[in-house]
Amino acid sequence: MGYFFISETFMKGILFILFVCSSLFAQDNFNKNFNDKTLRFDFYHVGNSESEQIVFDELIEEPIWGGPKINLIDTLNLGAYKVALLNGENEIIYSKGFSTLFKEWQATREAKELTRAYSGAIIFPYPKRNVTLKLYSRNKENNFEEIYSLNIDPTNYFIRKGNDEKYETDKIKYSGNPSEKYDIAFIPEGYTADEMDKFISDCNLLTNYLFEYAPFDQLESEFNFWAIKAPSQESICDIPADSIWGNTLLNSSYYTFDSERYLMTEDYQKVCDVASNAPYDQIYILANSKKYGGGAIFNFYSLTVTNDPKFKEIFIHELGHGLAGLADEYGYDNSFENFYPKGVEPWEKNITTLNNFSSKWENDIDSSIPVPTPDEQKYEDIIGVFEGGGYVAKGVYRPTHNSIMRTLEAKEFNKPSKQAIREVILFYSK
Repeated sequence: MGYFFISETFMKGILFILFVCSSLFAQDNFNKNFNDKTLRFDFYHVGNSESEQIVFDELIEEPIWGGPKINLIDTLNLGAYKVALLNGENEIIYSKGFSTLFKEWQATREAKELTRAYSGAIIFPYPKRNVTLKLYSRNKENNFEEIYSLNIDPTNYFIRKGNDEKYETDKIKYSGNPSEKYDIAFIPEGYTADEMDKFISDCNLLTNYLFEYAPFDQLESEFNFWAIKAPSQESICDIPADSIWGNTLLNSSYYTFDSERYLMTEDYQKVCDVASNAPYDQIYILANSKKYGGGAIFNFYSLTVTNDPKFKEIFIHELGHGLAGLADEYGYDNSFENFYPKGVEPWEKNITTLNNFSSKWENDIDSSIPVPTPDEQKYEDIIGVFEGGGYVAKGVYRPTHNSIMRTLEAKEFNKPSKQAIREVILFYSK
């Protein structure tokens, strides 16, 4: 009997060839279905605590597509919503998960009393032929349900040529082709024309700081960072409780949902107008403010102040939300008990209700660790199941006693959060 020996080098060569062939096929698939530019769907998200409706606004052509050309179908299953494009054969040719400010607002007391509208926008590669856009929202069982459908003719002359607001853009860090990297676009809020040097300095500082954290330190070559030099008239964000109303680029405001530190903007279409000056997978707004604050929503935008002593830690924490959809790992003793339906496993990777724990970090827990895990000093540095997370004090659990998604003093992400971040970056940087 003869034996055929296959060397490790030979096998690596075969795997490399298969990878290249697969990538070329995927690239051909993009070229078959899409042009190398962006189509943006602007809409209004209307509803209350029990209902939601998507209302068409307009379609906008933008000159830059910064998203992936290989992984066009989202397999991460993150986000409160999902967008999908279907071709004439009813095949999905593009999809992506995301969340919105409207979805968070639905969980507030105000949403039980009012019907409101929030501006929304979704970007996707510009299709070459007619497609159907479908939007899906997670129901109370956490399954996606279709809530909107729109037939799109990409040759329609009512599609507006966008990018009217042109701004100079600097490369803060460039690692390669945007379609093969994870691109973060920095947008200034409250930086006047005379303060653009400070904005660029803040961008450089935060970019360098990011790579002091795992898992970003091992993935530095997968990132591009862009700074869009768009000035504001004034250097102060709105503080409604103090009757302060600033004239800033994005009209960001503290007291979002009447939470003092929650600094956000409701004008998402304006955010996208400015962001269209650069390729991006993630939008990060830097607010030139001294008052502590920030916020972030998955695949929507992230925001941090830049003049608070803790602004670098805020930057990292909020990026965990915006990039990987991580939940806050703390709970309140107030009205958030129904934030996550009982009997349903949250989609966020770093919290659990123990309903489908095998899909989370169950395999990372040592068999000697009790589940749930008592929040005691002897378990302080291990992975377990600690009660309190996702704003909920009871019935929702986090992986560790502490992490930067719980308190800024923690200085690191826990293992399940690191894994979630790594999965997102590698998915979008192929």
